Amino acid sequence: MTEQQKAEAGLLYDANNDEEILAKRIRCKDLCFQYNQTLPSEAEKGRQIMSQILGRISGNYMILAPFWCDMGENIGIGENFYANHNCVILDGAKVTFGDNVFIAPNCCFTTASHALDVEQRNRGLEIAWPITVGDNVWFGAGVTVLPGVTIGQGSIIGAGSVVNKDIPPGVIAVGNPCRVLRKIMPEDALRYRQTRTGGII
Repeated sequence: MTEQQKAEAGLLYDANNDEEILAKRIRCKDLCFQYNQTLPSEAEKGRQIMSQILGRISGNYMILAPFWCDMGENIGIGENFYANHNCVILDGAKVTFGDNVFIAPNCCFTTASHALDVEQRNRGLEIAWPITVGDNVWFGAGVTVLPGVTIGQGSIIGAGSVVNKDIPPGVIAVGNPCRVLRKIMPEDALRYRQTRTGGII
């Protein structure tokens, strides 16, 4: 097996000395650098660069610079994807986002983890396990999502959380490690004041 095939299979692989992986990383880092140097007013130029970075773009999206990822080709985003400043995605494995995913500033999604054994770790061996995010998920500021995690649709991950286990759909989850706080209820639609024609409700 090649090192790339080992990574795709979720096995230990050499992330630092394989020419194929290194070439993909350099290409991706160069493109991320170009994207991050693009003026906010140069939206079309930024989209052209991002189309070369990400593996799948399903519709409208907004990704605010700076943005960094490892390979890019392993990332898929759904319709109406939004990532605020300083989003980092370490995509040694697949990272899949559904529709209407909102990501606050300073969030990290890492499929990569180092070997526990010191000798393996010093040789540069890593693993990469996929991350899957369902539709309509909101991540608060400073969230870290760790390898192998699936987050169910409609859930909210509170600011500063470290997500190391799967999160079911339709819940608010917070903390380090991240745990379910409660279900999202219909009455949550009334939590904030809203405006409509004729005044505030």
